[in-house]
Amino acid sequence: MEGDAAHHLGRVLRAEPGQLYELSDGNRVWLARVEDVKRDRISFSFVEELPVYRPAFQTTLLLSIVKFDAFEFALEKATELGVCTVVPVAAARSEKALLAAAQKRAERWKKILLEASQQSRRLRIPVLGALTKPDAAFSARSESRKILLSERVDALPLRNVVEGNGVTASVDALALAIGPEGGWTDAEFQCAGKYGFREASLGRLILRTETAVIAAMASLNYALSHRES
Repeated sequence: MEGDAAHHLGRVLRAEPGQLYELSDGNRVWLARVEDVKRDRISFSFVEELPVYRPAFQTTLLLSIVKFDAFEFALEKATELGVCTVVPVAAARSEKALLAAAQKRAERWKKILLEASQQSRRLRIPVLGALTKPDAAFSARSESRKILLSERVDALPLRNVVEGNGVTASVDALALAIGPEGGWTDAEFQCAGKYGFREASLGRLILRTETAVIAAMASLNYALSHRES
């Protein structure tokens, strides 16, 4: 290991010979032992290859901008729950001050995705998209399932939407759109529907955006888990 990663491990975390760490090249993960520590270079020996989870479907999260502490918590938990891509969305009801500051947070958000990936033994770090308006975010999606979380009374339960017509076997990529505090506007519902998004409900409880991210991602994993057995 060389460069910034080695410097951080050796100088900040004080790595010493004999300590064990998990290393990944993006395809496999190994348990490795530190053999030698220098200023910007650390040598390891491999101990054993570790099992890793490979999701059977790819999830893109279209996440509306909310207060940054909540947004960043959602990024972390979505990563733990297997998200592959996160697209920040400038929803109509997102606070204008937050939208103005969001682009400056990109590097911080990438760091959160990295650290959450390392913590949860992810092979690949989720991709962070650019801040996007809803119409552009909805129109750009080509996933085989497109879901918009909705609090409207006629929205079907999320699992029913995912399993629609019993074709979960065909779901290899899924887009999940989650609105801001106050929810989506009528125009956003209409736009999403135009591009093939189906409204789905998490029930009658009123959930904060970050809570909805966890509940929805966990529900999707459960609904599609039989494909991996």
